[in-house]
Amino acid sequence: MIQPTPSHVEVDGEAVRAEGASRPPTLAAHGHYTVMQVRGVGVRGLTEHLDRLDAANRELYGAPLGGELLRARIRHALAGAAAADATVRVVVAQEPGGGAVRIIVVVSAPAEPSASPLRLLPAPYTRPFAHIKHLGTFGQLQYNRVARDRGFDEALLTCPDGTITEGATTNVGFLSGGTLVWPQAPMLHGVTMALLESRTDSTREPVRLADLGRFDAALATNSRGVAPVSVIGGHRFPGSTQLVAELIRCYQSIPFDVI
Repeated sequence: MIQPTPSHVEVDGEAVRAEGASRPPTLAAHGHYTVMQVRGVGVRGLTEHLDRLDAANRELYGAPLGGELLRARIRHALAGAAAADATVRVVVAQEPGGGAVRIIVVVSAPAEPSASPLRLLPAPYTRPFAHIKHLGTFGQLQYNRVARDRGFDEALLTCPDGTITEGATTNVGFLSGGTLVWPQAPMLHGVTMALLESRTDSTREPVRLADLGRFDAALATNSRGVAPVSVIGGHRFPGSTQLVAELIRCYQSIPFDVI
């Protein structure tokens, strides 16, 4: 999924300008992040987003990251962008050489899930440190380019034995009867995935490409929401649009948390 062009960037609460000395941290290669959709200055799963940033910061940099500080940074950036509805990316990155850890907030245009069912191309790649939403994304983004060049919407990452992990920029789940099955594999536990898990009959189990025939439908989730998946490689899920519609309604019924 193509990222929207940033419209407003702040580093530690200060707006970044092209000529500003604070611009280099926005290009940091080592760090972690989360992406959220803000509507009316509210976010679905805000607590999960803040907890994600705190947990990753403790693991990577050995220090907690307070939720109130993060909320204040997000509110400040939204005010600076004069935006109530937006895509907000919060990046926490360390300057080269073990320098200061910076909080970068990027405010850009709001985004919605795909209006059409997605087509996924399997790719033999797993993300390192897959449980962290980190900045080391070259492999998955390159496989996404390959997928699009071949007429697909996104790459579906797999282990060498064909075990499915996650989409390049999504979590992927499968419906079997009334049960929502998520892959049990190295992957990011996404916020939208977590919100659906807590509200549906969900389970986790190993899912291989060879197992796709036993599922009735497939779906993809990320910060934009929930979208049906109609094709994975050469396998089709003709019932995904109808069967996933109830999960979309479930997600859309989740109230927004005020930032």
